[in-house]
Amino acid sequence: MDVRMDGRNAIITGGSRGLGRAMAISFAQSGANVAIVARRENVLADTKAEIEAAAPSATVVTCTADVSSAEGVESAFKTAVSGLGQIDIVVNNAGTSMARPFEEITDQMWQTDLELKLFGAIRMIRLALPGMKQRGWGRIINILNTGAKSPRAGSTPTTVSRAAGLNLTKSLSLEYATHGILVNALCTGLIVTDQLESMRDRGAPDTTIAEFQEVLAGRIPLGRMGTAEEYANVACLLASDAGGYVTGTAINIDGGSSPAT
Repeated sequence: MDVRMDGRNAIITGGSRGLGRAMAISFAQSGANVAIVARRENVLADTKAEIEAAAPSATVVTCTADVSSAEGVESAFKTAVSGLGQIDIVVNNAGTSMARPFEEITDQMWQTDLELKLFGAIRMIRLALPGMKQRGWGRIINILNTGAKSPRAGSTPTTVSRAAGLNLTKSLSLEYATHGILVNALCTGLIVTDQLESMRDRGAPDTTIAEFQEVLAGRIPLGRMGTAEEYANVACLLASDAGGYVTGTAINIDGGSSPAT
């Protein structure tokens, strides 16, 4: 099966590194034009060059913005529309893990996490929906984690924000199905990205990256961590016409680790 997105325009938040970068490259190689959103202009520029090298025919737009604020989301969306035209695909990927014991979490920490992971997605979707409705076609993919379904101890506020994102996905999939807009989520497990080093530094600073990765792989039924490219393949399917009968799903990409499907 050849998964294509020729002529489609996608905006990907958190698009300069890790999973966002992998999805942007994969989308562009499948024929889409992409707008990548992140806070650091220099990193965005490097990723733009990588995408263009991998997919020379794609138009790539960079949007320097912080999507934890309404102003940042609006700025990113306007830049994407200016550079690409209509937005057909929204991937809400911005966010890093914030997990700690409940009693250590301040109101500000809760607010910061919700603004970035939940309200950032809400605001971006709100901006994209009118055009999608008018054209009768749209794809929204919310990037969550497996804790949205099966939280562990000490995993707030992230898992609470992600659970809200899961409910948002399900609700919108029902509300906008009649408009040809499909809304799905990807629940992320242990994937090899540039965040692996920071995870090691927090959890096992005395180990090498290879040793830390081996420990993590031992917790996964498949016996290994996933790759960003494998992750991007699933996102491509959901964003394309090939995934045209899939909506309201939250797919675990975790090597079989999560107890909840």
